[in-house]
Amino acid sequence: MWCYRGGSISAEPRINDRIRVPEVRLVGPSGEQVGIVPLAKALELAQEYDLDLVEVAANARPPVCKLMDYGKFKYESAMKAREARKNQAHTVIKEMKLRPKIDPHDYDTKKGHVVRFLKQGDKVKITIMFRGREQSRPELGYRLLQRLATDVEDLGFIESNPKQDGRNMIMVLGPHKKKTEAMAEAREAQAARKAEAKANPGRSQNAAEEVVADGGSTESAPAEAESAETPAEASAEA
Repeated sequence: MWCYRGGSISAEPRINDRIRVPEVRLVGPSGEQVGIVPLAKALELAQEYDLDLVEVAANARPPVCKLMDYGKFKYESAMKAREARKNQAHTVIKEMKLRPKIDPHDYDTKKGHVVRFLKQGDKVKITIMFRGREQSRPELGYRLLQRLATDVEDLGFIESNPKQDGRNMIMVLGPHKKKTEAMAEAREAQAARKAEAKANPGRSQNAAEEVVADGGSTESAPAEAESAETPAEASAEA
């Protein structure tokens, strides 16, 4: 019975004396084609240029190797991958729950959360929850969803029309603005705020002193802001 006992297969290319072939197709440091040369000659050239011999196409016949600074190459590749992950946009679906007979104040609050989600480039799943006799009046939920879609039509559109799902009615709103665009705008706004704070260093200090003068505390403001944001991240019932 065959059994694999080796370790994980490495994705790293073979370099220098780890290359085990009689000859290679050599590419120079500037990308110039040197041609097919014996492995010993390729290693000799690598030492002469103070570079590494790196196998870049192992399946070619003969394998293609390039003279390069492998440590610098790995560092630059890692930086490019990090930047790509930084700019990568992940599709996020937020959820907001409402009741058919929602209070006007609660409706405005939840609509504000939906507006914020759409501005961030996220999709929003709106759920109308029916309880008891409300289940016999699905038109109440439908009208509420249509009202909400109309109120935020400048920021989003109906991606999934309202549909009944058991005791709930669900609609999905999609943002007009792509996630990457929203992220870029957020970074620009943050950079603008930092530039303004740097240009006016006394402004934030004056604002803090005004809060203290009014009997407040500079430490309480962030806590209050955090508590105000908390309901936006969770699905709350009206």
